[in-house]
Amino acid sequence: MIRVEALSKNFGEVEAVIDVSFSADDGKVTALLGPNGAGKSTTLRMLSTVIKPSSGNAYIDGFDVRQETMAVCSRIGVLPHATGLYDRLSARENIRYFGELHGMERDPLEARIDSLVEMLDMSEFSDRRVGGFSQGQRIKVALARAIVHDPKNVLLDEPTNGLDVMATRALREIIHGFKNEGRCVLFSSHVMQEVTNLCDDVIIIGQGRLQFQGTLDRLKTDTGQEDLEEAFIRVIGAQD
Repeated sequence: MIRVEALSKNFGEVEAVIDVSFSADDGKVTALLGPNGAGKSTTLRMLSTVIKPSSGNAYIDGFDVRQETMAVCSRIGVLPHATGLYDRLSARENIRYFGELHGMERDPLEARIDSLVEMLDMSEFSDRRVGGFSQGQRIKVALARAIVHDPKNVLLDEPTNGLDVMATRALREIIHGFKNEGRCVLFSSHVMQEVTNLCDDVIIIGQGRLQFQGTLDRLKTDTGQEDLEEAFIRVIGAQD
């Protein structure tokens, strides 16, 4: 479970995130929505301990992201907007490296890698160097790397960006699988169809501030719009 309380982040005089509070529950997929520059990626980076909040608190399974970073990192899997893979390593080597960073022992790690290669349909390219991979292949490797240690919470920053239709559908099924396994999934996206197909709850941020949190049905009811894109615009339009 992810819990955020009055979280803020300043970069000099720029207020990127301002007093944001929300929660994302286990066994649910929660979308983090907002226009470009709204503060979505900054929020995810604070939750993943990459940057420290200026004020406020955030907790992953009860562990403070500011004070208990190692415990937090062991409980999250993060797919950043830029995959950051090592091009000279093979897919397996990229995944193995991160498993070793998490302190996984050799035999369980190799079994886990085999399982991920099968789950993500990577057998055809798992032993090739990552340099030259398609965007879809890179996303699969980055996702396997993110969840190699079997985290309860998964943070995805625009995971389908640049993917073709088949790769997007495959990733959608994987995210559904995370939900069915009882994981907490929080992801940012600009694709409203994706949100409609995947999400239980929605968080909308505009100009660094929380504008809405609730279920998809509540969003539609509150805005009087059945179409998610129209509902989003109704919430965010005045602030964008």
